[in-house]
Amino acid sequence: MADPTTGSATETRVIYNVTEIMKFLPHRYPFLLVDRIVEMEPPSRIVGLKNVTMNEAFFQGHFPGAPVMPGVLILESMAQVAGVLLYRDMPDDDKSKKLIYFTGVENAKFRRPVVPGDQLRIEVEVVQRRSNFGRVSARALVEGKLAAEALELFAIADRPGQAHA
Repeated sequence: MADPTTGSATETRVIYNVTEIMKFLPHRYPFLLVDRIVEMEPPSRIVGLKNVTMNEAFFQGHFPGAPVMPGVLILESMAQVAGVLLYRDMPDDDKSKKLIYFTGVENAKFRRPVVPGDQLRIEVEVVQRRSNFGRVSARALVEGKLAAEALELFAIADRPGQAHA
């Protein structure tokens, strides 16, 4: 497939498919909002894809007759792509004991509606990372055009009900 903006071949390599993503993320249907990881430069950069279909549960009410993906779910899909990168590098023992929480958002901007049939290309770069918290810069594009962007903050903490070792 050719990139309409450059004429070059688009990236088709799949680093993680949805089944592999579910090994990292605790999210499940209907809240798993990333389908593939197609680029990764650990520990600082990752690119994921979200295929937006009319079958998404949120389209039943947002908006009937004029379906638009809610902006908060675009932010969540960007956070989940970041989560794959963060969980990937987490020690195996911690993966079942810790959750990565989306703790804040700064400078969120929505540039165009995301509708059924679109494919979100989600590009995430780590801006700041300390042991259990940090910040990422995320962008969601559709056909090479910016749909949304934000700085997202995260914290890594014990899962509820887990005894702290």
